[in-house]
Amino acid sequence: MKTEHTSPLCGRRVLVAVSGSIAAVKSPLLVSALIKAGAEVRCLVTTSGAALVSPVALASLSRHRCYLEADQWNPAASRPLHIELAEWAELTIVAPLSASSLARWSQGSADGLLASVLLATEAPVIAAPAMNTAMWRHPAVQRNWLQIQDFPRVVPLFPESGLLACDSVGDGRMADPLLIELAAASVFSRGPGAPAINLDLSGMSVLVSAGPTQETIDPARFLSNRSSGRMGVLLAQAARFRGATVHLVHGPLDLPVAWLQGLQCTAVETAAELSAALQLAQPTSDVLVMAAAVADLRREVAPANKLAKLELKEVLSSGWYEVPDLLSNLTRQRRPEQLILGFSALTGDDTQFLERAESKRLAKGCDLMMVNPVDRNGQGFGDQPNGGWLLGDGWRRELPVTAKLSLAHQLLDALIKIRDQAAASMES
Repeated sequence: MKTEHTSPLCGRRVLVAVSGSIAAVKSPLLVSALIKAGAEVRCLVTTSGAALVSPVALASLSRHRCYLEADQWNPAASRPLHIELAEWAELTIVAPLSASSLARWSQGSADGLLASVLLATEAPVIAAPAMNTAMWRHPAVQRNWLQIQDFPRVVPLFPESGLLACDSVGDGRMADPLLIELAAASVFSRGPGAPAINLDLSGMSVLVSAGPTQETIDPARFLSNRSSGRMGVLLAQAARFRGATVHLVHGPLDLPVAWLQGLQCTAVETAAELSAALQLAQPTSDVLVMAAAVADLRREVAPANKLAKLELKEVLSSGWYEVPDLLSNLTRQRRPEQLILGFSALTGDDTQFLERAESKRLAKGCDLMMVNPVDRNGQGFGDQPNGGWLLGDGWRRELPVTAKLSLAHQLLDALIKIRDQAAASMES
């Protein structure tokens, strides 16, 4: 199996623009993360932004000079700087996006270097606003925010709720730098020829399960598996970046908490809790992605006290019950137009692997099944890349080992293809 798992950001040209919000102090974290991911970064700071974060720090972290508003018109330059930067950048990130910069952008103003770049660029733009709650909720700001979401190639990252610099609690916190980095990686995770920004899931509701479940052995021990939840969470965020409303039901996760921002999340622990949450959300979902790794066995009643070593062997050898097949139950209850993607982790050689995988797909009744080997070095659980085979009705396709975010987009592309084929069939 071929392997392609460098970061989607590696070698990409990214312009980070910092405007006048106190959240500008987080911009160095974003620049550092992009550099570590292999991106080539340039920084631009507005006059008010430069009062909050050091241009010298941004220049040091990006390994390149930091551009200021005063640099826009230079008689020694052969080309206007805003055109040069707009053409150089494959992606522009405005983080933080202040109310003033938002207003200029939404109204088409070219007043300043950043404003001019935003008008001149034909590349994707990630917008991460940050401001006081009252400012954010002002009708003029909301109007401007809605306006830029209608612009082509814009990825909006809504501000989060929390403690603000003004000591109030409410909406207005800039999206976490790790989430902004993830959104940037998503822009470059589509396949050759695919648009960098494609809101083909707009208006759709996507339900995703992720992570392991845990079944109690005693108050100190539990039965679980090696799943980190990364594949499911990245699928959820990839769907959100493509316009979907996403509900994530997850077990205990081993990944950055920032990756959950922007998702409707329900945390569970056991298979029974996962099943109940999915059944509650399934009726209103257009797509179900069952990426959770469910523990196979459970106990009816767990001991109230920690077991001694001598007792543990006896308890582990009896009293366990098989967990019902959640995916099969969900496929039986789905609406006719609902799409379902299942996951299956298998081991063994390719021939046995694929025979077992097809049997599982047919038994579970899902539209697509992603099957991945978990006994091969350099792929599978945790922060490793992933790959395997995608199985559909009468066909299968090998998916090379790649970054999990890239794989997430490939899987969403396959779901979209089935949706569009079904729609075309109904029209004809």
